[in-house]
Amino acid sequence: MKKRLLWKLLGVISIGTVALFWLIDLVASHTEDSMSYIDQTYRTELRSYAKEAERIMTTKGDAALAVWIKNLEQKENTWIAITRPALETLADTDFSDRYKSEFTLGRSLDWKIHLYFRENPTMDILFSDGKTHFLIQLPQRMRPGSNLLIIDLLLQIALPCLILCLITFVLYRQVMRPLRRLEHATQAFSEGDFNARAGNTPDKQNDELTHLTAIFDAMAGRISTLIVDQRQLLADLSHELRTPLTRLNIAVDCVEQDLDKQQALARLRYESSNMQELIDDALTLAWFNTESPKLALEPLDIVDLLQIIIEDAHFEHPEHPLQLEIAKPSIFVQSAQQALAAALENTIRNALAHTSTKQAVKVRVSTLDNRACIYVDDQGPGVPEEYLEDIFKPFFRIQKQDKRTRESRAISSKKSGYGLGLALAKRQILALDGTIKAFNRYNDQNTIQGLTLLISLPLSHDNAHSTAE
Repeated sequence: MKKRLLWKLLGVISIGTVALFWLIDLVASHTEDSMSYIDQTYRTELRSYAKEAERIMTTKGDAALAVWIKNLEQKENTWIAITRPALETLADTDFSDRYKSEFTLGRSLDWKIHLYFRENPTMDILFSDGKTHFLIQLPQRMRPGSNLLIIDLLLQIALPCLILCLITFVLYRQVMRPLRRLEHATQAFSEGDFNARAGNTPDKQNDELTHLTAIFDAMAGRISTLIVDQRQLLADLSHELRTPLTRLNIAVDCVEQDLDKQQALARLRYESSNMQELIDDALTLAWFNTESPKLALEPLDIVDLLQIIIEDAHFEHPEHPLQLEIAKPSIFVQSAQQALAAALENTIRNALAHTSTKQAVKVRVSTLDNRACIYVDDQGPGVPEEYLEDIFKPFFRIQKQDKRTRESRAISSKKSGYGLGLALAKRQILALDGTIKAFNRYNDQNTIQGLTLLISLPLSHDNAHSTAE
């Protein structure tokens, strides 16, 4: 589902809003209902007034009752009446027995009082004879809902604020959980912890924010890889430059002291050329690592390109036979000529460098599953299985320790090429949407016969269509 965060926020806000109105209505109704009844103490007091009025009327007469009522009205600031109503019906109609038994002129003490009426209600208490009514307008001090204003403020302001704060807290946690991890990871990353990631903690949100943390982690991973690679490249480059710089200094000293000047000048040219090649390759590799370029691809005949590269390689290395085997005369790939040519040259030169004199290097070209497959076979000692991925790392070289221990190999630190050729080839092939990998070839006795580098590139659309047909 797209925009999961939006739907989550809409859900929380909608449910929270409904809950807010429902809870306010529930609390308000319950509170007002509980506040709408006369307090039991006041009910008892009103009933005692009615009993006292009945007693005075019975024992002392109406005159004494009138005086007592006058005093009570002044005391409670209200009015009081005692009456025996006479109801007359018309048109030969009559009251029901229930109506006669429940008829009152005012409100019962047990009834609810309307809190929002301005006038206090008239309360009706029957004397013991069941006919005489003691009527009294409810004194103001006995009116329920004296704290109604405070309760209204609590219900209309405090309760909504509380619920809105709760909704806000839920939304805050929903939003801030991944953002806080992102903040911590960013802080740690800025302080040099290149392994810091925002998505290390399992999170079931799977929304835009977790997608953001995933993007940050991908960015952090790429940046950390770039930084580590650049540091390693600088360290290796500085190490590799020490030897030619030392030789250059020695050659300069020879020239200054006029000792074998011609040989010293030749050494200067040789070391300068090597340093130039090393720096160019290192800068190209750094550019590929940093920019991760997507080259402009176009249809390119891989067979013609390989024939040109093999001719150049044969001219430079006449001591090695070079063989080209092709599945068909023309195989078009979707590639960029300059980058592909550089990658193929580095691959073939690597094979020539590890093949003994007079032994052949074979290049085979075929197609499989809409891809062109280029195999470069050398006849060298091969590579230990654990190093097959490492040979594509910058400045990585393997050298035999001893001719008698042919199977024992170690990482070489001696000058035998700078170890950038295959690293550059891999970066260039990846930029062309291709792949490159290495594997050893074995004979029937399970002995290594050489190393094969396999380059796979996408065929051009026309070529792929014709291959499928």
